[in-house]
Amino acid sequence: MPPLLQPARSLDDLHKTLSPRPLITPEELEAFYRGQVNQVRGGDIVQRLELELRRAFGALHYKVFLMSHPGVGKSTALSRLIQRVDNQYRAIRFSATADLDPTNVKPFDIVLLMMIRLAEEAAKPVAGGGAATPPSEAVRREIWDWLATESVMRTRTTGVDVEAAAGAESGIGWTKVLSLFARVKGEMKFTSDRKQQVVEYRLSRLSALIDLVNRLLDEANEKLRESADREWVFIGEDFDKPGIPPIVEDLFLNYANVFELLRTHLIFTIPIALGYSQRGVRRPCPTQSIPDTPVYDPSQEPHAEGRAALRAVLEARVDPQLFADHQMERLIVASGGNLRDLFAAAREAGLQASLRGASHRQIGREDTDAAIHMLRLEYTRRLGESPYDAEPIRYDEKAKRLVAVYRNDPNVAVPDRVLYSLLRSRTVQEFNGKGRFGVPPLVVDILKSQGLLPENAAGGII
Repeated sequence: MPPLLQPARSLDDLHKTLSPRPLITPEELEAFYRGQVNQVRGGDIVQRLELELRRAFGALHYKVFLMSHPGVGKSTALSRLIQRVDNQYRAIRFSATADLDPTNVKPFDIVLLMMIRLAEEAAKPVAGGGAATPPSEAVRREIWDWLATESVMRTRTTGVDVEAAAGAESGIGWTKVLSLFARVKGEMKFTSDRKQQVVEYRLSRLSALIDLVNRLLDEANEKLRESADREWVFIGEDFDKPGIPPIVEDLFLNYANVFELLRTHLIFTIPIALGYSQRGVRRPCPTQSIPDTPVYDPSQEPHAEGRAALRAVLEARVDPQLFADHQMERLIVASGGNLRDLFAAAREAGLQASLRGASHRQIGREDTDAAIHMLRLEYTRRLGESPYDAEPIRYDEKAKRLVAVYRNDPNVAVPDRVLYSLLRSRTVQEFNGKGRFGVPPLVVDILKSQGLLPENAAGGII
């Protein structure tokens, strides 16, 4: 087994196996994926998505939004889904952060990207996952006309209008279209090059673009069914990443018709702020969520199954011999069950051990203390005012609600703006999909340090 696909056996290798990057390839899933976390979360969301997709094949368009706190493994779940439905679907996967400019994304950017990726993928050989058929001459000309006619409004010469004129006389070859696609993809990624008139122009023609993409979808699906007995499904990811501004939420609310009108299967990850907001009821597609992984039960006793599942995930990536007694368990509890936080804390603890120059090269208590302290600071920041709140929420309101959640007050199950804010910042967790809430262990410790919970209150860091 290659070194990167086996547990790290030295502190120097921790960064290679504890990457926050999702598992993508079959080899990565085989090496690092552990299904125990799904069992303690209340079920495997991939099984549900797979069943829904298989029922939709050849019959209707399956559309769903996927939501969870960052770091629970949405992208890994989608990798598993893609592999499981490979005998019926070809997935076109794209990222809001890698393929678009998430700080200024527009609804036509998503539709344009879907159109470009579909045309590119459909032209690939069947053995390479395509249909070996680029768009027809008629569709190529429509694509060209839609993009090229705006060139007069550009702030600088791109060469597009020159090629458009040539194309009108000599036909729109596939190579020429690919060249245009490359320019458009660069513009979508770096929107500072785009003039406001272009934005307004494209928005005014969004319905025409959707009609064009639907014609391409119909054509591409027909060719894929003929060549491989499969259909296309779009996987749009990273719209929920931290730092993406509220403008992204508008894509899923104010422009909901984009998702409703496209004739295709699609699965998009959405910001948890959208799911946990008063406006969330306007979502155009049903939403499925991935709950958090518990490390304590409702009575603040250790959740043995949850901790064992997290240990299995961590031991798949790190030799447990690298941890002194009880230190792996401390990091598991400090993470509150969040895989990204767990990996980050374990990496930091390993770095601290390396800097300390421990003769036995093992992560000790002072190393995990340092990692937990850094994670605690992060949670403290999350408790401050959030730019995603419609109106400022004072900390005393948040603290009062946190104490009520900790004490299992039944009234906390009725959501309001305070609970929404705490859920968005992951200072309140949601378990098993049945409305059970909890307070992360590090937040329990913060409340204890502030005198809002007794010093001997259970549920904090061990």
